[in-house]
Amino acid sequence: MKAGELRDLPVDELTRRANEMRENIFNLRIRHAAGTLDSSSDLSKHRRDLARVLTVLNQKKHGAPAPAPSEKKA
Repeated sequence: MKAGELRDLPVDELTRRANEMRENIFNLRIRHAAGTLDSSSDLSKHRRDLARVLTVLNQKKHGAPAPAPSEKKA
């Protein structure tokens, strides 16, 4: 999930996604502790996704302007 996609979502949708991701991370941590987690990298991927959602959510709540897309030089 990219931050650009998240910036298009309303605040209530971002809040809902953040809560779902927290629950998902909790379940992954339980499975990791029990030894039934297939890939431990899933846990870090979900944490990063949650951080992206929370960053965009805080930017929207505090009225911070979205960063301009960077242009790559050829």
